[in-house]
Amino acid sequence: MKKILIVDDEPEVRRLVEVTLRSGDYEILQAEDGEKAIEIARSEIPDLIIMDVMMPGDMDGFEATRILKNNPETKAIAIVMLTARGQEADKEKGLEVGDDYFVKPFSPLELIKKIEEVLV
Repeated sequence: MKKILIVDDEPEVRRLVEVTLRSGDYEILQAEDGEKAIEIARSEIPDLIIMDVMMPGDMDGFEATRILKNNPETKAIAIVMLTARGQEADKEKGLEVGDDYFVKPFSPLELIKKIEEVLV
């Protein structure tokens, strides 16, 4: 069973992603901000993190991803950036730090396909 960490400050987005993934064989973890995501990633070592870009506090998703990718214990975790910001500059930045980039709103089928691609 693959372990997926959903990181988003909006509970309804985390719930929507979780409901979307219920059809697969996944263990779902959740975090509401970058600091909590790093803590969970270090202790649980998920196979994939779906990371929101814009979150409250001092750490956005880009920074949390950089920290995880620079840590030897967590650098192999696949990270898909998920954001409402679809500008090309944001996409490029997301692909520089993470493994893929996905824009909200999303269709459940597109999200499942993206996750399957990343987890192969």
